[in-house]
Amino acid sequence: MRDERLLSVAVPRELGGEGAGISDVVDICYALGRSCASAAMVYAMHQTKIACLVRHSRAGGWHQHLLRRLCREQLLLASSTTEGQKGGDVRNSSAPIVRNGTDIALERQATVISYGEAADGIVTTARRSAEAASTDQVLVVFLKPDYVLERLAGWDALGMRGTCSEDFKLVASGSSEQILPVSYEEIHTQTMVPVAHLAWSGAWAGIAASAVDRARAFVRKAAHRAGGTLPPAASHLTRADASLRILRGLIVTALDRFESIAIDPAALVSVEFQTSMNLLKVNASEVAVSTVMSAMQTCGLAGYRNDSEFSVGRHFRDILSSPIMISNDRILSNIATASVVNGVPRSLRD
Repeated sequence: MRDERLLSVAVPRELGGEGAGISDVVDICYALGRSCASAAMVYAMHQTKIACLVRHSRAGGWHQHLLRRLCREQLLLASSTTEGQKGGDVRNSSAPIVRNGTDIALERQATVISYGEAADGIVTTARRSAEAASTDQVLVVFLKPDYVLERLAGWDALGMRGTCSEDFKLVASGSSEQILPVSYEEIHTQTMVPVAHLAWSGAWAGIAASAVDRARAFVRKAAHRAGGTLPPAASHLTRADASLRILRGLIVTALDRFESIAIDPAALVSVEFQTSMNLLKVNASEVAVSTVMSAMQTCGLAGYRNDSEFSVGRHFRDILSSPIMISNDRILSNIATASVVNGVPRSLRD
């Protein structure tokens, strides 16, 4: 990624990047996901942080300098938005920013910081101050010289093993100018949620596409051996291919919607849009799992075995993370009120 300058593609050209849009980023996540799920997810998380910086801090001199440096050096940014026992509740922070003049300090028990030790910087949420409510949050960037990580738990997971999503205690210090100039509430709704869910979905679609590719190769080989007769399992390939089409359609529709309102704050924070972005995460993860399962059923034992050229074991282990990271149950519970209040559309295009 560094060799191809992929880490800075979404930074505006005037700051040294390529000025790529969200569709380009999601396409890259999809391409990476077809080869390595962990690499795709690392890229998706990094690009979500880049989007927050580009969209909410470019007026700040410190952050503008950071973006220029990121382009020159291809810096990798990690994310720390979960804390303590709250798990995926990213809209609450326990640890506050402690101020001493223009200096700041932060000490937080991070539930997980994916690729934390490999990153060149960490973008983290925090309470605005010790007196602030847990939901009054800021987003702040600390570079590697600014912090110390103390590992609290390792990462021995079923899948996504390469993300190295370990638990850490983060002890950081820096300058108040490293805090993004707008509230995290604004960043969360306008950028963090839509970009993260779109990029993650692109990575999951790439995993699913790779599994379908392997299932298609299995059916072709079986048909060749049988003189052109398709094996009975080909019906599962049809189902896998159909699911993948649905998954890609979900993502493209969501991308088009986000791009059409990307500079309209009122539309971005609307209940309808926020609900659709959260449901994208839920629906994309569930469809991706079912797609990979259908691919495994296509390949049968050859797909189940780890020593087979048609193995989809790694795909299946990796994709099972998708409904769990920021739990689908938590998301559905959080948007339950909107489901109760909103009526059923009067027409298909409403």
